Amino acid sequence: MGEVAAEMYTQDGTVDIKGNPALKKDTGNWRACPYILANECCERLAYYGMSTNLVNFMKDRMGMANAAAANNVTNWGGTCYITPLIGAFLADAYLGRFWTIASFMIIYIFGLGLLTMATSVHGLVPTCAAKGVCDPTPGQSAAVFIALYLIALGTGGIKPCVSSFGADQFDEHDDVERKSKSSFFNWFYFSINIGALVASSVLVYVQTHVGWSWGFGIPAVVMVEELKSVVRLLPIWASGIVFATVYGQMSTMFVLQGNTLDASIGPKFKIPSASLSIFDTLSVIAWVPVYDRLLVPAVRSVTGRPRGFTQLQRMGIGLVVSMFAMLAAGVLELVRLRTIAQRGLYGEKDVVPISIFCQVPQYFIIGAAEVFTFVGQLEFFYDQAPDAMRSMCSALSLTTVALGNYLSTLLVTVVAKLTTRGGKQGWIPDNLNVGHLDYFFWLLAALSLLNFAVYLLIASWYTYKKTAGDDTDAKAKGGADD
Repeated sequence: MGEVAAEMYTQDGTVDIKGNPALKKDTGNWRACPYILANECCERLAYYGMSTNLVNFMKDRMGMANAAAANNVTNWGGTCYITPLIGAFLADAYLGRFWTIASFMIIYIFGLGLLTMATSVHGLVPTCAAKGVCDPTPGQSAAVFIALYLIALGTGGIKPCVSSFGADQFDEHDDVERKSKSSFFNWFYFSINIGALVASSVLVYVQTHVGWSWGFGIPAVVMVEELKSVVRLLPIWASGIVFATVYGQMSTMFVLQGNTLDASIGPKFKIPSASLSIFDTLSVIAWVPVYDRLLVPAVRSVTGRPRGFTQLQRMGIGLVVSMFAMLAAGVLELVRLRTIAQRGLYGEKDVVPISIFCQVPQYFIIGAAEVFTFVGQLEFFYDQAPDAMRSMCSALSLTTVALGNYLSTLLVTVVAKLTTRGGKQGWIPDNLNVGHLDYFFWLLAALSLLNFAVYLLIASWYTYKKTAGDDTDAKAKGGADD
């Protein structure tokens, strides 16, 4: 049995990605090497595509003198070749070579993307006079140098690990594989120079005769199968921003609305308006088991899908449900304003004789929408992200909450500015009894409807990534089929 095991597993102590002993028939040798060599060829093409002609870019676009341009290029080049100490340390001590390459590749791609934007996006491209003299702003210069040094950092994680990672594919204790390892290093250096050859010929020509945006954009494209997988998620990601804006009203406009309502519970106790967010929490707690144990089986019996709804359907339902939260808040505000008009309660401290618990439906509806959209987002971004970028994509899905809050700030600022012209009270004055908070809720409902319409188009175009055990066909469309 011991001899059989010796033949089954590699004998140099290597393990697979899960930390188990590596099976010789399933891993290593030349299987992964074409991808490793192609990765190195593309990375070197990207690097030499920048470094070979960077001094001219510094002169032509950044307006630098010869000496300054030369110094900036050599400083950057030096950084590219000292950061491998960081990558090597992280690979050996903490992450391992595979995860170090994957992580730093993301940084590298972001740097390439930013550099491409700095040479193509209006506002980031320096203004150049008729004679070709360019005068970049501090912000434009910062964009270029941040991009370059992100690339330098990315290089530091890739460069020291790729050759070793390739060599790791060969078992030192196997005579045949030991010979192949020597051959791998030859082909590795060959791939480096293929990348350099294309960079110093094709890319330099493109940069000189076509434009810097193309000259820097091509290396970014060459590096981006994984980035393309992330880019295709971005429209779905963006559709969550308006939803997050609606979600954010629980800690702002809902509380301000609640401040004007009757918060009494019995003769002596008043519930703080901010405490009504507990009904959002209770809604989520109630809806999760209902969704998982009742709704999914019922829908599964109709659709035949293990998950019941597809991920895109689940998120879309949440977007629709969130509209009703704004409608409920708007209707309550209409009733509140009519009560104020009937009773003349226009004072800032006047409490409207409507129970604060009339706000419960709007909180409860948002909780239901969360179970569909937020949980759907978590599952969608995990399943559809590239394997090496799942953590980043999960974090990306959370940024919709941040941007939703920023969008809410923008909307409130714009609404306040536009509706207070000519000395008017505006929609959201300090005294809500003389305002029109209902208009703000109608605005959010309208934006949610528009967002959902755009989402339907995006979902109809989206093609699911094939995943192990996935209940969707690799070609299934997010709209018609789902």
